[in-house]
Amino acid sequence: MGSHAGTSLPRRSWFGIVGAALLVASGAIHLDLYLTGYRTIPTIGPLFLLQVIAAFVLAAGILVTGNWLVAAAGAGFLVSVLGGYLLSLWVGLFGFTEVRTTAGIVAGIIDVVGFAALALAAAPGLPRRLDLGRRLLPAVAGASVVALALLVAAVATPKSQPVATGPDVLKARTISGVNLLTNANGLTLYWFAPDTSTKSACYGSCAAYWPPVTGTPSAGPGVTGTLGTITRTDGTKQATYDGHPLYTYIGDSAPGTASGNNLNLNGGLWHDVPITG
Repeated sequence: MGSHAGTSLPRRSWFGIVGAALLVASGAIHLDLYLTGYRTIPTIGPLFLLQVIAAFVLAAGILVTGNWLVAAAGAGFLVSVLGGYLLSLWVGLFGFTEVRTTAGIVAGIIDVVGFAALALAAAPGLPRRLDLGRRLLPAVAGASVVALALLVAAVATPKSQPVATGPDVLKARTISGVNLLTNANGLTLYWFAPDTSTKSACYGSCAAYWPPVTGTPSAGPGVTGTLGTITRTDGTKQATYDGHPLYTYIGDSAPGTASGNNLNLNGGLWHDVPITG
């Protein structure tokens, strides 16, 4: 009986139960984001699905087995999820740049608290002769404070992106073999399926991902079609092309890319604007 000491958590460990619950909460947030649009983002979509599966499997493993190694794996998993979120805010991840959203901030806090709970849940399984259990508490507290500080810093200073501000000269640019509409800086322009010819449906966090092209546009070389404007709810003018309000995409960090095309994100489909004729 003594030979098994330190290998398992008590099944009623509150740290383990809380950590498992937070794993489920983190997985649920990522599942909702995946189903409401992130599944269409290359690489990021499959990673979100893997995160969801891993979170639920680890939570079940902690509750069923009570093994300290599973709890430690759960703590490491939450740290890696938080790290991915911070990278996507600061520098972008696999071509995708995240913006500040309530869901992202809540998920980040859950990751930090869940890491702390699961790290403490794993402590009883550490070899007693090394006295690591007693040393773990200040280490976990310090790591949690650092993680929370990094989260606050990342949310406060996300990666800045070039945006269209206008008034702008719209241009034609060949991207991946297709002649597309771009702004003066060469960034691909998009239209949003839920919009109408007189009204934009993209505000709040949507407009953070998809900055509206504001001002009265003018046509550069090769640009055909009808240019115009609509008035947004804040009174600014948004440029339109053939009746479609125009946007850039935060994921296009440089000219010559069109990574927002055909994404189902922020409540609808996004399309680039081919120029014909």
